[in-house]
Amino acid sequence: MTQAVIRDMHCHALYIRIAPPRIALLKFLLEGYDGLAVLSTDDKKTGLVRLLVPGSRYVELMRLLSAAADMLCPSR
Repeated sequence: MTQAVIRDMHCHALYIRIAPPRIALLKFLLEGYDGLAVLSTDDKKTGLVRLLVPGSRYVELMRLLSAAADMLCPSR
């Protein structure tokens, strides 16, 4: 039996606003990075989502969001 080792139990909540039709795209992208963040939709009409991210993966999430910014917020 394999046991997972949890290195960083501290999570950060990050709220971002993206284009509402792109919420599913962000969820799909996050699923490709096991354990990177958990997405919850706070307001689907305005595109407000909450990401819970382990402190040890915060920088990695920021890099992903930066790289995907034009896809997630095409009007910016």
